[in-house]
Formats: sequence, structure tokens, C-alpha cells
Amino acid sequence: MADVLRFSIRLAPLILLILFLGSLFGIRRLTQAIREMRGAAFGLEREIANRHKNQAISALVLIGLLVFTEFFLVVFLVPNIPALSQLATTTMNPLLTPTSTFPLQFLETIGAGTADATPIVQATGCIPGQIDITSPKAGDEIQGSIVLKGSANIPNFGFFKYEFATIGSDTWATILANRKVVQDGDLGNWDTSAITTGDYQLRLVVTDNQGNELPPCTIPVRIKAQ
Repeated sequence: MADVLRFSIRLAPLILLILFLGSLFGIRRLTQAIREMRGAAFGLEREIANRHKNQAISALVLIGLLVFTEFFLVVFLVPNIPALSQLATTTMNPLLTPTSTFPLQFLETIGAGTADATPIVQATGCIPGQIDITSPKAGDEIQGSIVLKGSANIPNFGFFKYEFATIGSDTWATILANRKVVQDGDLGNWDTSAITTGDYQLRLVVTDNQGNELPPCTIPVRIKAQ
């Protein structure tokens, strides 16, 4: 037990930093799950999104308990145990840590969010004949109502949906969802006439009948004025 306490005290700054990064990831995952619930088209999809939300909440609660434990250990327990306080003389005190403890580059990265993310310049995650968009192609300019072509055909198929988002954004809007297997055929229509001109991401998401979402096929497209 004493060895565990000494380890926790000696590496307190690193442990707190890891927990801080974990909390950021948990918050991001919770936000994504909430967005998934809002855009869910099927009951199975809503169940998956709700499961993701519960997992994110559980992770944040666990991280909170670990932070409280480390805080209690360093601030309250160590000063009352002489043998341990000798190890803590150079340990960070969370109450006295300035906000500039973390590198400036790290804070700038967090503040930038996804708005400055590098635009997709080619198709990613596509598997020909299984999860694939063949029309339009990556980089195509489109306008008005178009027909999306491709494949949504995997073992234990559940359903597919296709979505779009602005380049660099992680907020996806569902265009259409379907439970029908498609092999090198029409996935559905997309009316872009009411969408602001500019660069967008278009992705095809396929989920199996166990609720497992496979990596999506994503392509960049440009919507132009009619």
C-alpha cells in the first residue's frame, strides 16, 4: 500500500495531466453521442447513440473520482504522514498550480477545435463493393438534386445512412437512411439546392445488425450555385 501511495505522489503531475486529457476526450465523446441521438433515424441507431452516451458519462464519473482521490492524497493525506511528505516536497500542489502549467501549444490546439482541421482532399475509409460511394467522386462539383451511387453491403448488414458536414466540422446532418442492401447501385437522392455553396464532406455509414458502426466512406465535394 505504501508503495502505491509513493508512486501516486511522485507522479502526481503526470497522473493529473493524463486525467485532464481523459476528461477532454470524455466530454468530446459525450457531445458526439448527443449529436448521434439527435440525428438518429432508426430505433437501433438511437439505442447505439444512447449506449455511447452512457459510456461517456461513466468514463467522466470515473475520471472525476480519480481526480478527487489524487487531490485528497496530495493535499490532505501527505501533510499528515511524515514518511510520505518527504517524497512530496517537489510534487505539484493542485491548489497552487498556475493555468500556464500546460504548454501553450497544447492550449492553442484545444482552443482551435475542429474549425482549423485540415480539409479532406481525397476519399477515406471506402471499401469497393462494401462501403463505397462511386458517384459523385471525391472532389466533384455538384448542384441541385443528385443521385448517390455506390455500395452498402457487408456481412450481417443492419442499415446504412449518408450524411454531410462542412469541411473541418464534426457536426453531421443525416440526409437519408435505409435498411436495404445496395450493391453498385443507387443509394438515394440528395437535394443540395437549399445548401449554401462551398466545400463539404459526404460520408456513407454502414452499421451491422449487432449495432457495430464500421468506419465510414468519406469524400469531399463542392456544392455550387445553380
